[in-house]
Amino acid sequence: MTSYSDPSRTTGADAALTDTPDEALRRSLGVARRRFLSTCTAVAAGAVAAPVFGASPALAHDRDHGHGHGHGRGQVLVPPHKRGIILYTVRDATARDPLASDLPSGFREVFKQLARHGYRQVEFAGYNQHANAPGGASLESVEGARLLRSWLDEYGLRAQGNHGFIPSSWPLTAADKDTFKKHLEIANILGMDHMGTGGDPTGSSYRADWDVAADKWNALGEIARREGIKLYTHNHDSAYGFLLDRGPLDDQGRPTRSSGIRKLEYFLKVTDPKLVWLEMDIFWAHVAQYKFHTYTAPDGSTRRNVFDPAGLVTRYNKRYPLFHAKDGVVDTTNGMGWDMVPFGTGDIDYTTFFSRVGLSNYRNPMVEDDNSPSATDPAQSLREAKISYDNMAALRRRRR
Repeated sequence: MTSYSDPSRTTGADAALTDTPDEALRRSLGVARRRFLSTCTAVAAGAVAAPVFGASPALAHDRDHGHGHGHGRGQVLVPPHKRGIILYTVRDATARDPLASDLPSGFREVFKQLARHGYRQVEFAGYNQHANAPGGASLESVEGARLLRSWLDEYGLRAQGNHGFIPSSWPLTAADKDTFKKHLEIANILGMDHMGTGGDPTGSSYRADWDVAADKWNALGEIARREGIKLYTHNHDSAYGFLLDRGPLDDQGRPTRSSGIRKLEYFLKVTDPKLVWLEMDIFWAHVAQYKFHTYTAPDGSTRRNVFDPAGLVTRYNKRYPLFHAKDGVVDTTNGMGWDMVPFGTGDIDYTTFFSRVGLSNYRNPMVEDDNSPSATDPAQSLREAKISYDNMAALRRRRR
């Protein structure tokens, strides 16, 4: 397994660590100085790492039809064939009883509605739906996958991932290995290039545990590669916290200080780039930026390092084929820095983010909003899926 060298030097990508806090944040995010100073006074005062402020795209109903430019307004940032949604966002609709509602219900009708909205890709979050929907409650089988594929093809959709089964055992049990291979077979029937999970490789902060996770994911990635599938892991905010990998040790012999590398960055360095890929949840990456901006160095000093989500993607480039395009409004009272909202209605500057990461015909951004399903408004999730699609379609590179 590849080893990782100490990142405490301040050259190259780490040079920003020598900046003042406000310079580091502005540099990493590409925020204009005037806008930065007017919106990030808390950071200038050294309080916390501020969220990324930026203009959200205007709601757009002038659907782009695949051309590289829209009405002279600049280059399209997310091409039509790359606009996707994870079905977790509309999980209430797939779970709805078609015998009790006139609204779209079950996979087939939800696919039909999403295609009408303009989506061309979907990411699964499991293969269960309401028992009264065509195909029955569970389509987690070869036969179920064939049925799902027929519906995807019928409505011009492509499956581009699944938050599904990752074995809990390590070393792998025979049963877990067989189940993993079954999910790879399902992925191939559905036409996926990628298969993954919605969780982090480990919840630990210790390097030894991330080393074990890397060994496991390299092994799983090799199995997936033999089946023609790229295996990916998804992030939450804690995965971009700082790794505990330096002494002094606690009473259990575990390190208590950090070299300054973030946990998922370490994972990227010790996994094989031919076997393991990542899906960045952009919302949770920005929560990490807000929460994890200082660490205790080996000498006991407190050091500052503002996380730059887009910068990490550009450094590891094709290791990030997928995104969760999840938006948020600034909220510095909730401990996270952000409140989740439908895509394009928040403060995360997606125009800048997608412009910086590039490779628009390689990346696969999936709209996600955990809060779209409503207990009182059964049409909300699919309605907000339309709002999110229109806002993604409206994104254009800013003219210089």
